[in-house]
This record gives sequence, C-alpha cells and structure tokens, in this order.
Amino acid sequence: MEADSFVTRAPVEASGDGREIRWLGGRILDATGAFPRSLPFTTPLMEQDFGPAAVVHRATTPMESSASADTEIDYEGLPQGVATSTHMLAGSVAGIMEHCVMYPIDCVKTRMQSLHPEPGARYRNVMDALRQIVRTEGVWRPIRGVNVLAVGAGPAHALYFACYEKLKFSLSDAIHPGANSHLANGLAGCMATVIHDAIMNPAEVVKQRMQMFNSPYRGVVHCASSLLRREGAGAFYRSYSTQLTMNVPFQALHFMTYESLQETLNPHRHYNPTSHMVSGALAGAIAAAATTPLDVCKTLLNTQEAQAVMVQAEGTGAAVGARQISGLGEAFRTVYRSGGPAAFFKGVQARVIYQMPSTAISWSVYEFFKYIITKRQHERLLK
Repeated sequence: MEADSFVTRAPVEASGDGREIRWLGGRILDATGAFPRSLPFTTPLMEQDFGPAAVVHRATTPMESSASADTEIDYEGLPQGVATSTHMLAGSVAGIMEHCVMYPIDCVKTRMQSLHPEPGARYRNVMDALRQIVRTEGVWRPIRGVNVLAVGAGPAHALYFACYEKLKFSLSDAIHPGANSHLANGLAGCMATVIHDAIMNPAEVVKQRMQMFNSPYRGVVHCASSLLRREGAGAFYRSYSTQLTMNVPFQALHFMTYESLQETLNPHRHYNPTSHMVSGALAGAIAAAATTPLDVCKTLLNTQEAQAVMVQAEGTGAAVGARQISGLGEAFRTVYRSGGPAAFFKGVQARVIYQMPSTAISWSVYEFFKYIITKRQHERLLK
C-alpha cells in the first residue's frame, strides 16, 4: 500500500461495514483475527511496523488527519524506511551528550575506585574530589580525555539504540505476541550491549588511563600509542569480557526497569520529557548500584594500577610488578586481597551519582530527537 497518511494509535471503531480493523506487527486483521478481504478505509494506510502492540483504527478523511496531526503523532511507530536512521541519529546525539556532560563525575568515579590511592588522591566524597582535583591539578583536569570518549560514543550509541529498537519489537512478537514483553526488552538490551562495548572498550581504556592520578600521558594520541607499544593491541580489549559481564546484566536491568516505569508513568507512550527523565534516572541508579563490583574489576583491568599489580604478584609468588592482571577471576581475587568485600563497592556513590543524570540525559535526548525527527516525517507525509 502507498504511504499516503500517517497512522496513529488512537483506539477507535472502524467505519464502513462496522468491522473493527487492528494493526498487528505490520499486518491488518479484523475483529476475529483474520485478514479481511476488503478494507473499509477511505484513505490508504501506510504499511509499516508499529511494534507488537495491537491497535485499532477507523477511516479518516484528509481533513481529520490534518486536524489531529499535532496531537496524535505516534513517535513510537516510525515510518518505514527511516526508522533505523532515526534511531541511529537520536542515539548518537544522546550518547555524546550523556558522556560529555557527565565526564567530570566519571573521572571522580575512576579515581575513587582506585584500590591503593596515593595521599593526594584520597577523597571523602564526590564534591570533595572535584574541589581537590581542580585546586591541585587545574580546572581542565576533570575533563581530560573527554575527546576520545566523544569520538567513540557517537557510533557506539548509534548502533546501540538502533539494534535495541529493532530487536525489542522482533523479540516481543516472538515471546509475547500483541503485548510488550519485559524479557524481550532485557534480551534486546543485552544484544545491543555486545555491539556497543566492542566499539567503546578501547576508548574506555584510554580514558581511564588518562583519568588516573599523576597520569603520565600528554594526550589521547600519546596514551594510545604508548599503550600499543608497551602492552600490545590486546591491552585495548583486556577488560572486554569483564565489560560485557558487567554491562549485560546492567543493561538488562536498566532497560527492563525503564520500560516498566514507562508503563506506570507513561502508559500511553506519548512524548513526555518528565517521565523519560524520571524513568531513566531510576533505572540507571538501580542498575549502577547492582553492578558496582564488576565496574571496580573493570577499572582495575583497564588501569593496571601499580600497587594492585604488586599485591597480585606477591600473592602468586611471582616477581613483584612482573605481570599484568588479566581476566575477571584474577581481577576479582586482586580486589578482594586489597580490601576485602568492601573494596568491591569503592566508588559506588560516585557511580550512582554519575549514572542517574547520565541515563536521564541519554533517554531524554534520545526520545526528544526521535520525536522531532518523526514529527517532521509525519508533516511531510501529510503534505
């Protein structure tokens, strides 16, 4: 069918012969669930996938469509052919905004997760850390290395959100046809994370090396080239398995919580900035607190903190400082030797404070750009 109008999700009765017409996963069904031979529509519908939720439509005239254009925009149901590009553009902007705005807090988190901090890098809380860093190391120190993260965050989040949006509808159709499935949301988030982390892991390694106290690197290029020369290309992915081990449950919990909160705060799934911010912040906080122990291990693998390496070498009987820490098991043992169970929650306050606004910003920016892009597409179709 031709794309002559943009269909909304308003549940109303069909006109013509009185039959109800439902749109389910890109297919038109009548009230009995069968495919009708003739459709009582006066205006052709655009064939597109509106996701797993079944919706009911009635015939509309061009005048009615124009009158409801501004109030009935279904930005969740993107026009066919532009959905992927819309998700990628919105996700890219959201990822860059999220990481750049919250980068100073991320720097503090990395420092507070140090197992053996030097005297000049011992902080009472997040604000105390920021004050000390600015006073002793300069006003630009908290954002050192932000450029490498911005470069990685754009393509990583573009693929991340595009993959998530595509998979969650496909999996929902398979797991729970006709309704939203929290299991599908979680699985889609996990699969999207594998792609995201493959792109972001090298940027994370360089970023965290530059964030450490008394970092010897002059800049991003110097850090990356030094790391490649001394430790080889594998150093950029030494923490990848740990990153996935942390981020897969993090994102599963994050997306499931976000979608559950959206069902409560925004059941009609309209564009609602407040609900997106609140849902994103709470989902990020819960997921961040639950996965902090794995984040501590990831930071250790990325930074190869000197004192921690010495503790690990002494515990294994090897020459002090003669080996690199690799693998989640080895990192887990090193963290435990360094401070017991409490060491696994070092920096949890900074991590939660970072993730709450970070995920709120990410979801708000993403939903905003998705809404704006879809609205413009909607207006072009009406014309």
